[in-house]
Amino acid sequence: MAAAAPRLHRHDIAAALGLALLLGLAWTLRGWSDLSALRLPDTDDVMRLQQIRDWIAGQAFGDLAQHRLGPAPGLEMHWSRLPDLVPAALITGMTPLLGRHGAEVMAVVAWPVMLFAGTLLLTAAIARALGASGALAATLGALAYPATSLFMPGRIDHHSLQLLLLLVVVRSLVGRGTARAGLAAGIATAASFAIGLETAPLLALAVAAATLLWVRDEDGAHARLCGYAVGLVLSLAGAAALLRTRGWTYPACDGFTENFWRAGQFAAVALLALAVFGFGLHSRRARLLAAVAAGAAASGGALLLAPDCLHPYGHVDPLLARFWLSHVEEAQPLFAAPTAHAIGYAGLMLAGIAASLFAWRRERGIGWAVLLAFQLGALALTLAQLRGAYAGALLAAPALAAFIANARARGVLPLAGAWFASTGLLYPIAAQALAPQAAAPSDTGCDPSAALARLASLKPGTLLSPIDLGARAIAATPHRAVAGPYHRNTAGNLAMYRFFLGGAAQARATAQVLRADYVLLCPRDLSEAGPPAPDSLLAALRQGTPPHWLEPIRVPGGALLYRIATSEAQDAPR
Repeated sequence: MAAAAPRLHRHDIAAALGLALLLGLAWTLRGWSDLSALRLPDTDDVMRLQQIRDWIAGQAFGDLAQHRLGPAPGLEMHWSRLPDLVPAALITGMTPLLGRHGAEVMAVVAWPVMLFAGTLLLTAAIARALGASGALAATLGALAYPATSLFMPGRIDHHSLQLLLLLVVVRSLVGRGTARAGLAAGIATAASFAIGLETAPLLALAVAAATLLWVRDEDGAHARLCGYAVGLVLSLAGAAALLRTRGWTYPACDGFTENFWRAGQFAAVALLALAVFGFGLHSRRARLLAAVAAGAAASGGALLLAPDCLHPYGHVDPLLARFWLSHVEEAQPLFAAPTAHAIGYAGLMLAGIAASLFAWRRERGIGWAVLLAFQLGALALTLAQLRGAYAGALLAAPALAAFIANARARGVLPLAGAWFASTGLLYPIAAQALAPQAAAPSDTGCDPSAALARLASLKPGTLLSPIDLGARAIAATPHRAVAGPYHRNTAGNLAMYRFFLGGAAQARATAQVLRADYVLLCPRDLSEAGPPAPDSLLAALRQGTPPHWLEPIRVPGGALLYRIATSEAQDAPR
């Protein structure tokens, strides 16, 4: 590890910016037909865009509810306003020049590319701090599947911003310890917590790593610990004051809620107390005992204040957990995923762990040990949920850059092998060749886009549709949707399943309670619930025999769209 924190090198900057712009342009051209129509890659992206639109249109800064989702009066989202700031500024600033639609297209393209450039710069900085090539690490980071999928144009959800903040924390810990580095880590940690809790296990690991470096009395470790503690305490306090939402008191620990904040701030104060008392602790044994005591106090106190944080999704109904949450790809455990997915997601991460272990054994540098700890933490998280592989893939790049440099001195074949092992995009390709997946049944020719366009022209009302279609309908039409892919929407999602999976009489009663006006689905939707009962509404719709109270609205694209007749029309003789 370098003795001093290196500055960003011009080659690193050129590589990071050049790769981000080049790949961003290529991805934009490839996906332009969808991007130009604001058909974004993921349901969370379209919901984020709608959240920004609502804010620009006058919804309060602290009101994160989606008032057109779920049963009235709407759903309190578990999101934060923080990821909305830059896209909203881009849209507002560019609307006079490009018009609203053009400004939105520009924002959903530019924001992921900006985050990608920052992420590659940080990847290069981490590599350079460890003595590896920053430009090479940035190149490998640009190919680091599956992390790269979060930076595609249109991906404006918060996961890519969280990855960038995680790299700020890692960079602060692998370099020379300073109060400034610790302060940056504390601010980045608090900002990530304010956005969401997906990377919380890795951020908890960061606090543990900073503490252990202090216990070992590494150069500058106490100054860094002090900066980390001060930055975390003050930033959490500032976030609670500035970013709290109207759902602040929601009784869960599934986002930046009061429950989580109490637990996080208690742990941060415990870290600050350790940093303060650390001025008087001069032996490694005393520091270790103090660290253990502070860790026990932080963990115990946090759990007493917010026991829900052990089960952030504990309020999800068992039926929804089985029908919906267990089918969300990134929420699946590694060994429950199809073999091809498991190899594609975890392959690069495992190669990076091996490379870090090799570098640490060769150099015995504490920086490599810290990076390896984060990689192992990402692997542990991936074993529980595949989303951990995003961080694991990016963290692999610095170690693999060092591995390639070492292989270069060994000849052409070792160098070719090192490049093959280090190129993340090759893992899903190899996985498909080694463990080909049977093609999943699909709706031949079913594209709901035309149905959504037709729906947008109809009188605003309430839509009953499968979970993912509901999120897209909110962004593409003026209607409210009963179901959407969010764990807090228990009532709406259960009502949707009751509507489609029950008999026609039960479905009619559910629609009346919800005051629903329209029904939209593709014929093979809701396959996660298994074959429908013969007398269910879903079976009737698939067979093309809807009940008399559903009036078909013909649309191209294969989707099924119906208007729910009024009570008078339903009861009239036919």
